[in-house]
Amino acid sequence: MPATRRARSPGFGRWLGYAGAVFATAWLATQLFYFAQIAAWNVVNPRSTAFMRSDAARLARERPDLAIQRTWVPYDQISRNLKRAIIASEDANFANNSGYETDAILQAWERNRARGHIVRGGSTITQQLARNLFLSRERSYIRKAQELIITWMLETLLDKERIFEIYLNSVEWGNGVYGAEAAARYYFHTPAAKLSAGQAARLAVMLPQPRYFDEHRGSPYLAQRAAVIARRMGAAELPQ
Repeated sequence: MPATRRARSPGFGRWLGYAGAVFATAWLATQLFYFAQIAAWNVVNPRSTAFMRSDAARLARERPDLAIQRTWVPYDQISRNLKRAIIASEDANFANNSGYETDAILQAWERNRARGHIVRGGSTITQQLARNLFLSRERSYIRKAQELIITWMLETLLDKERIFEIYLNSVEWGNGVYGAEAAARYYFHTPAAKLSAGQAARLAVMLPQPRYFDEHRGSPYLAQRAAVIARRMGAAELPQ
């Protein structure tokens, strides 16, 4: 019996090596795909995101009367009010950080450990974009690690203004509503270029829970938080 076990060990080791090589090759191919996609977005706009595609499938099953709403508009056709409101609400140091806020990540880690499950991710605007473009809504540390890799790619291959432009045109703002132009028309019947400071602040506050606030537009929290963001907007630094 010991001899038989010894005879089988090399074969098992080779199998493990083969499986590891296949996994490593697949992982590397996936990273190269992400890298190539992001590089191309210097000259072309993303046609859709992972969140949009999963939402389209969900709406087809649950709400066939609804479809994805999204209209791409150039960066300079989006109100500066909205840009400042989102930075004030989501990532105050966006213009100057490297895509990561280490303190926010550590604070999220501590809170998640205390709760025993993932409740916060400490995400910057670039991290949110990485998740929306390529990943799922599932919360796991594996997904977070991939999110950080994609964040590095975005910050390496694109400038801050381009990252923000893609974000503004891709982020979810309601049930099937994506991007600033669709959101501005859906909620306020105006183009994104003409959003007022108050309207922009309300849209910014909706971002962490867009579907909830789509259904609860009269939420006292939404109004109170929007007033806070409106006061902070003047100090928000836009990317150059």
